[in-house]
Amino acid sequence: MILVVDDNPIQALTRKAILNRAGLEVQTAYSAGAAFEALDRDVNHAITLVITDHIMPGESGCHFVMRLWERRAALSVMVLSGLAEAEAEYEGLNITFRSKPILPTELVALATRLSHTVPASH
Repeated sequence: MILVVDDNPIQALTRKAILNRAGLEVQTAYSAGAAFEALDRDVNHAITLVITDHIMPGESGCHFVMRLWERRAALSVMVLSGLAEAEAEYEGLNITFRSKPILPTELVALATRLSHTVPASH
């Protein structure tokens, strides 16, 4: 299962619809807090990939990723940002970074691959 995290519900629901049409199971969260609640409810560890926006109110992308891994080290993470220079903040972290907008075909291909991959240690 994929968890899409974005404080913009339109973007989150659009990504969810694209991934659902490709046969992938997706949950959405509109804040970092809601994302952590979803992970806490996911006792069977069905969530294997988090696709997150880089900038969310009250939470920097890199800090959010580190907090995700504190809760569940085996998560794959894809960060999307409209700021290409944001990629530098993730230097040395085992994440997939893409600039927005991302083509639906690329989103599906990456999500399919990353949701079935156990990441190397963080």
